[in-house]
Amino acid sequence: MTPRLDAIGLVVSDMAASLAFYRRLGLDFPEGGELLPHAEAAAPGGMRLLLDTEETVRSFHPGLRLPPEGTGRTSLAFRCENPAEVDALYEALVSAGHHGELKPWDAVWGQRYAVVHDPDGNAVDLYATS
Repeated sequence: MTPRLDAIGLVVSDMAASLAFYRRLGLDFPEGGELLPHAEAAAPGGMRLLLDTEETVRSFHPGLRLPPEGTGRTSLAFRCENPAEVDALYEALVSAGHHGELKPWDAVWGQRYAVVHDPDGNAVDLYATS
């Protein structure tokens, strides 16, 4: 038997802000998730994104040290349909108050690429084949 990657989990400091951010990226989190300590959404292809509040992680994993706030080493990448969608999605997220780390640009590897930060400072790459 070979294990297969099924889900990616992120620890969030503000569930409502994180759900709003990832819903803008097309993930379908259940309504009312803002009031829960754990929320998850299925992504196309079967992968799931799991969000847990810091309090939830501390209660289920006593003694676990959470990394300090701010930009970490985690990033998620969202493939867009086309370069125009990268530009539009980047602008929508930045206009909604999220930090734009790298404005959309035409990368040398043949993709339109941009990076924004989620509410906890995780990098979220937006890309499409040019």
